[in-house]
Amino acid sequence: MKRCFSFTALCLAGVFALHSQAADEPSRLQRIQASQTLRVCIWPDYYGISFRNPKTQLLSGIDIDNAHDLAKALGAKAEFVDSSFATLVEDVTQDRCDIAMFAIGITPARQEKLHFTQPHLASDIYAITTKTNRRIQAWADIDKPGTVVVVAKGTLHEPIMKERLQWAQLRVVDTPAAREQEVQSGRADVFMTDYPFSRRMLDRSDWARLVSPNSTFHITPYAWAMHPHDSRLHVRVEQVLADMKRDGRLRANAQRHGLEPIVVAK
Repeated sequence: MKRCFSFTALCLAGVFALHSQAADEPSRLQRIQASQTLRVCIWPDYYGISFRNPKTQLLSGIDIDNAHDLAKALGAKAEFVDSSFATLVEDVTQDRCDIAMFAIGITPARQEKLHFTQPHLASDIYAITTKTNRRIQAWADIDKPGTVVVVAKGTLHEPIMKERLQWAQLRVVDTPAAREQEVQSGRADVFMTDYPFSRRMLDRSDWARLVSPNSTFHITPYAWAMHPHDSRLHVRVEQVLADMKRDGRLRANAQRHGLEPIVVAK
């Protein structure tokens, strides 16, 4: 069943007030237009979002397409910079990129450091276990004594599962690949992920089994993130995103990568 969420009000009242640029300091928007280059931070292992094919080295995903659309609207070309959820804040605030576009979950901790656009996607949390795991048959089996749940450090799943789990043991690992290895090896029962990454596991791993919540567990809106002190770029990006929602480009990009069920099109 297709599900679309509207979080328009969320993020518009962000934690940071808009900061004006110093008169003698060009904004990032001016730099982008002058250089005709939009530097875009991505996590290149995010299937359906910003994924680099290990064989061809080609990038694909909704936020790769979105980045090209955004860059074109700004009179520039997209230049992609590898990032991750663990280094996201540093990469954006230390000016390694102009904008981060890899379906970044809007969390209070991140809102304290970054300036988000309106959401373009929204996903619940899902679990991945092995086809041979007998302990986990349904969502209700996860939070029980003896169960080991894995999350990747720096992802939105880390604080959520720390708060929500009462009985299961939570293990935090350094990388998404490590959480997969923990489950596949049997050292853990499940790892927590979102809709796009769950698609990758089912499409590319013959050992993986999806465990979905019986009802809404924790919907997180996803957006693009920028430096908190450059209001000019933020306002222009918001205009482009609104145009993409209105003219159907965002939905088309979502459909191309199997993400229409989680697109926020309004």
